[in-house]
Amino acid sequence: MSGGGRPPGAAPAAGEGFGYRIDDLARLSGATARTIRGYQDRGLLPRPERRGRSNLYGAVHLDRLGRIADLLDRGYTLASIKELLDAWDEGRGLGGVLGLAAEVAGPWSEEEEGRVTRAELAEAFGAGSHGALIAQALRLGVLERIPGEPDAFRVPSPQELSVAVELHAAGVPLTAIAVQLAEVRELVEHLAARLLEFTTEHVFGRFLADGPPTDEQATEAAGLVRRLRPLARRTVDAELARAMRMLATRDLPRHLAGETAAGPGSGPPASRAVALPAETVAAVERAVGSQGAAEFIAASAERELRARLLDALLPPAGGTGAVDQHPLSTDDVGQSGAKQRAVVHRQPKNPVDKSN
Repeated sequence: MSGGGRPPGAAPAAGEGFGYRIDDLARLSGATARTIRGYQDRGLLPRPERRGRSNLYGAVHLDRLGRIADLLDRGYTLASIKELLDAWDEGRGLGGVLGLAAEVAGPWSEEEEGRVTRAELAEAFGAGSHGALIAQALRLGVLERIPGEPDAFRVPSPQELSVAVELHAAGVPLTAIAVQLAEVRELVEHLAARLLEFTTEHVFGRFLADGPPTDEQATEAAGLVRRLRPLARRTVDAELARAMRMLATRDLPRHLAGETAAGPGSGPPASRAVALPAETVAAVERAVGSQGAAEFIAASAERELRARLLDALLPPAGGTGAVDQHPLSTDDVGQSGAKQRAVVHRQPKNPVDKSN
């Protein structure tokens, strides 16, 4: 990263490439003048060279701003970036660290994104796909807008969209598919967090014990990420297959005998009126339509109960592994009084302040 005797990131000697005023540097780097001054105050950027009444910047400042922007895009905070750049200035290098960041931020599956038009969605899902359901798919990230193309969408996971097409063709309402996807996503993110805690504690903890990893440690950790990344998917695939087979085998005889989960001859579940704020009902109707509002609210409540059951059965991270002997059951649905959890949608981080 450095080719001469000057430490990487250090200010160049007088006359070594200085020729940018702050407005020039802002235009070339894409950062604002205010941001550049803020980086200087935090020690992320070398001070400019003073010539007469002007402060002049050079190629090293432009390069440093590019590195900061790249690390911010990878999710680093400004405090973490300062530690990394300080290590780089001391000659420890950033190649391994950036390689580790690239490995973690890279694709975790071999699936390639696709593209779909409004006409194709209408053909697959019917006329209803032109209203609130497209907006819901955008919120869930199943579809993404393409700038300048209002009638086409980017599809991050064509497999996920094809599953929705097959379920809809089998007679599953689109509102139910959306609710199920949100529930599955929440449970999978919970599982992913636990797996990351496990690998951090037992595999990667040694690289972080003494502060930021060295270049050599980061390179070794990147290799481990490459080797271990497929193991998480294999584990989840195997356990999901086992659980599906076990539960399907258990439930099939009961269904063939005409029984329900509540027992033979129990009939459909009883319903009763529940008071909900008018604003809540109106918001749900705007999102999924009046016909699907009741189904959406019921499915969201069931998802909340299942999430609580999962939380009760999983031991806390770093705990003793003891399981709560009194987990919430479905009989508590009318007694919990808990506020209904809204469908969780991933939102981009605020790009303004990344220092915390």
